[in-house]
Amino acid sequence: MKKNILLIGFMGVGKGTVARAFAKRYGVFNIDTDDLVESYANKEVKKIFAKKGEEHFRKLEQSVAKWLRKSVNGTLISCGGGFYKVDKLDEIGTVVLLDASFEWIHSRLKNAKNPEEKLAKRPLFGNINKAQTLYNERKKAYNEIADAIIKVEGKSMDEICEEVERIANT
Repeated sequence: MKKNILLIGFMGVGKGTVARAFAKRYGVFNIDTDDLVESYANKEVKKIFAKKGEEHFRKLEQSVAKWLRKSVNGTLISCGGGFYKVDKLDEIGTVVLLDASFEWIHSRLKNAKNPEEKLAKRPLFGNINKAQTLYNERKKAYNEIADAIIKVEGKSMDEICEEVERIANT
């Protein structure tokens, strides 16, 4: 097993925010799977979805997963909301679910400093009813694939980072 930690969870739960805070606090590298897809495709996620569709995007995620398995160690990896579906996820590292209710996630995005940008970055959040359905579909799968679960609602960033650190050291 590699020493990577993968943060999974529904879009908007704060995986990237936690990864950046954790990296700063503990002096580790962090990478984001959506950023890797964008770099590989030389296109933003929303443009990949718009021009080539979700299926093409998922194939790009598989390529990123393969590269992570081969090339990355000792890194905190924040994963896109659907990245949990890639093959051999457990071979990349320890999978940590950042868990929160749909209502909390939606409120977090709507009340961000830049809500339009936060929502636009997440093409599958374009229709709130579809997003809720997707959340409900993914919740069980997230729980099944996770090696550890951190409930993030009502916790400070320090508390969340400390929980990630405990998991990383077990």
